[in-house]
Amino acid sequence: MSFRSDFYWGGATAANQLEGGWQEGGKGVSCPDVCTGGSATKSKRITPVLEEGTFYPSHDAIDHYHRYKEDIALFAEMGFKMYRFSIAWTRIFPQGDESEPNEAGLKFYEDLIDECLKYNIEPLITISHYEVPFHLTQKWNSWTDRRMIDCFLNFCRAIFTRYKGKVKYWLTFNEINSATTAMGAFLGQGILNEIKTMDFMDQVDVPNNRFQGLHHQFLASALAVKMAHEIDPNYQVGCMQIMATSYGLTCHPADQVKNQQQNHLRNWFCSDVQCRGKYPNYIKRYFKENNITVKMEPGDDEILAAGPVDFYTCSYYMSACQTADPAKQKAGQGNILGGVPNPYLKASDWGWQIDPEGLRYSLNEIWDRYQLPIFVVENGLGAYDKIDEDGKIRDDYRVDYLRQHIEQMHEAVLDGVDLRGYTPWGCIDLVSASTGEMAKRYGFIFVERYDDGTGDFSRRRKESFYWYKKVIETNGEDLG
Repeated sequence: MSFRSDFYWGGATAANQLEGGWQEGGKGVSCPDVCTGGSATKSKRITPVLEEGTFYPSHDAIDHYHRYKEDIALFAEMGFKMYRFSIAWTRIFPQGDESEPNEAGLKFYEDLIDECLKYNIEPLITISHYEVPFHLTQKWNSWTDRRMIDCFLNFCRAIFTRYKGKVKYWLTFNEINSATTAMGAFLGQGILNEIKTMDFMDQVDVPNNRFQGLHHQFLASALAVKMAHEIDPNYQVGCMQIMATSYGLTCHPADQVKNQQQNHLRNWFCSDVQCRGKYPNYIKRYFKENNITVKMEPGDDEILAAGPVDFYTCSYYMSACQTADPAKQKAGQGNILGGVPNPYLKASDWGWQIDPEGLRYSLNEIWDRYQLPIFVVENGLGAYDKIDEDGKIRDDYRVDYLRQHIEQMHEAVLDGVDLRGYTPWGCIDLVSASTGEMAKRYGFIFVERYDDGTGDFSRRRKESFYWYKKVIETNGEDLG
């Protein structure tokens, strides 16, 4: 048997994509709450002032806020050992900068955690998952301002203290390296350089703001690690990265150098800081050549050095290729992190290239680099699912995708990688973070909620539900 006997099989979600109840329990407005619905072909919009009659998918999402007991019971039926979810910052601190937490928000997550523990499901909690309080965006342009660090640490202190003895595993920032791209500014950091209505995919980008924001997030993460260990020595705090695997398009040396540069920036920069506790040398040249000046204060290096993470986690969905040839530099649909399509790979309905072997390759690269325990905390296939006449959802394409990736995780473990857990993304259908739509479904559980705002939120098991149950029962040996 390749997977550890205590391997954590489970699933992953994010508060803003499934909870709904956006104004209940004292919750404040988060950045996703001002984003309209969108689709694969039409960008969602950012509307600082909400528009009457416009659909905002996060406001109701899949109504997990009222249905979490039903959902966790379904996760338990599959046999989940771990459930990765996030805490909405605005449920605990509605504006983000209050001194005292909102008790109703703390109680909601305590009840949710207790429900997990009832079924012996280990919570893995993301502290900040793509939902900065919008008030802080308006007040300071979010993470561009160093004062965000204290707000974040106040948030951490409230939840670290409240859930002591019930939670072991924490992640500071979801896909922190998304901020190395223009799209990640508002999505991951809450940075909005112009407070006006605009297409999500057409934001005004100020790269210096993104990297300054990253510096503040690095400090916040390091200080949160230190705080967590002081509050409870049993706490384990990890980083969470997008593993944007890429290859040189050809064996031309220039393509390989281009690919190395891409990997440095997209895949290694943020995790080097969070895992090693210092900025890597290669980023200095990137900053210089792109006119980026990150303001640092005396003592920052010491803060970073004192707060490296305990483990590494990542999302893995796709790969891309890099080329130094301008004539071949044509981005493929769905290669949202840059690069060009790989001629050897097929793609999903959203243009994301499917590369199971890339997961094995990446896990080996991560392990060789950091020698830290690894969790794959997002992986999955966004697809158009339909209910057949007999009421079943036959998502064999999802089973095929997941099977192939689990097989490659198995290979990575045989290679010697210390892999501890696997929580596929969107274990229940939810709102897409990038496009703001329900049609892009990932779950083992179908939710009757549609992009026109209709649907009764009822849940039904897909065929993949029963398949994944068997995978967990056999600890990954029976992939059927």
